[in-house]
Amino acid sequence: MVLQFFADYLKHQFTAKTRHGTHSPFVYQLADEVIYDFSEKNIYKAIEAQRKKLLADQRLITVTDLGAGSHLNKNSTKKVAQIAKNALKSPRLAQLIYRLAANHKANDLIELGTCLGITTAYLSKAAPEANILTIEGCPETAKVAYQNFNELGLDNVELQVGNFNDLLPKAIEERQQLDFVYIDGNHTKEATLNYFEWCLPKVTENTVLIFDDIYWSEGMKQAWEEIKNHPKVTVTVDLFWIGLVYFRTGQAKEHFKLKY
Repeated sequence: MVLQFFADYLKHQFTAKTRHGTHSPFVYQLADEVIYDFSEKNIYKAIEAQRKKLLADQRLITVTDLGAGSHLNKNSTKKVAQIAKNALKSPRLAQLIYRLAANHKANDLIELGTCLGITTAYLSKAAPEANILTIEGCPETAKVAYQNFNELGLDNVELQVGNFNDLLPKAIEERQQLDFVYIDGNHTKEATLNYFEWCLPKVTENTVLIFDDIYWSEGMKQAWEEIKNHPKVTVTVDLFWIGLVYFRTGQAKEHFKLKY
């Protein structure tokens, strides 16, 4: 799997474009003003300081993995520091999620897969007036995330703990429409396509769905291709680490690969 992932990454780097190879005004602006905005922002400092605390946290917690990360769905005991090192999104990627959310100006954001809450914190700071719902399957990691939210003073985040298959459809049903959905959940083809299909009835031309780890496995690559080819989807942006999905009406269907 590791060799295939590396091969996919090299292939992506050779075939992907930069903003200057993008002929769509919408995607060019997105790349120029959001994706490739690597300027340091003050908002990053407090969240990255919290990440450093997690990387030094020697507490042992019991991790419940109900997704593709566990073949037997067994519980395991891990240090918070180990989870922070291996499971948290890198600053580069988490800050990209921040910029995408800030640019989108959504009133309502859903995150599937809280982990320790660092990316959630970036979403909260990106849209301080919005409602943020984050869903986590593991009670113990959720407890650590909740502590982080309190320490960072986040007051617009609702954390729900439970099975994604129960909580995500309920969350979607409760909303008139979906603005911004970041899916970092069970990385299997079936689950990913389920999440996508559940979202479809509530998407609008202003919705963005973000799928994490689209090259994680053959199943995830197949799911990404099916999502791209769905008739409701008009624009996708493949950044290798994540895939952006848009439903812009009146726009010709186009798929973009950008280096990141």
